[in-house]
Amino acid sequence: MNDTSDPPFVTTDTRNPGVIELRSRVRGAWDGLSRSEQAVGGLLAGSPAERLLFATAAELGAETGTSNATVIRTLQKLEYAGLADLKRQVAAPFTEAVSPEERVRQRLDHAGEDTGGIAVSVWDEARDQIELARRALSVEDVTAAASLIARAGQVFAYGVGASAIAAAHLCLRLGRAGRSARHLDADGFRLADALLPLRSGDVVVLFAPGRVNAELEAIVGRAREVGAHTVLVTDELHDRLSGRVAVTLTAPHTPTGLTAEVLTSILVADVLAQTVSALAPGLAVETSHALNVLRTRLGY
Repeated sequence: MNDTSDPPFVTTDTRNPGVIELRSRVRGAWDGLSRSEQAVGGLLAGSPAERLLFATAAELGAETGTSNATVIRTLQKLEYAGLADLKRQVAAPFTEAVSPEERVRQRLDHAGEDTGGIAVSVWDEARDQIELARRALSVEDVTAAASLIARAGQVFAYGVGASAIAAAHLCLRLGRAGRSARHLDADGFRLADALLPLRSGDVVVLFAPGRVNAELEAIVGRAREVGAHTVLVTDELHDRLSGRVAVTLTAPHTPTGLTAEVLTSILVADVLAQTVSALAPGLAVETSHALNVLRTRLGY
């Protein structure tokens, strides 16, 4: 039987839009929640942004005397895909307002010295991020992006900082599938030379989680000028760049720093490469054979 009393009054002030939205959803859904779900909803609504970012479903369940399943069910009734989805909505204004060193301190303070708890937090966030990415990645968009890559004369992959790892990984996987792929690892003045070979029909894959820099603008602009196609892998730039790219794929960024920044970007690269291979299995098998021959000659 549901407790139809009003939701608990939240005394903590906030300007975080994600937290404000959460509290609004809790109020709107309150009468439809079971007592255990109300306990979870009340805790979520009364928590500050930093608490929400570093919490795990297990911790929330233990604190409310419920369970992981109840926490996830409550979030779904509040119309979140899961805890990672909630964290994602809370994260942007929090990370803008709090310095990187302060976020590191809060992360370490939350983890403490419990090595078992640290491992659980990392694995939980990785699982949540992967599930969020899986839900956000549509088959239609992946197929469209893979089809462009399969028809491309050459593929260029670009990412800055940690995203460069995902770009290099995609080039490696595509090369092993028989595709010509080049990692754009230059920046500033040197990037101009790297962009000269870009031609009509080529594809540029941009790994850009949440920031548009001068290099990104130059690449998108050059691709449009020569008639190349652009595939964007991002967390936050859908609206800002959607009108200037052919396909956008979602790769949620870590809101806490507990897991690798490029965890989901690398997985999106794997999905893309595997789909490209499936579109031309003969070429992929032939290239795999050639690779193994070369490894044998090298003594591996």
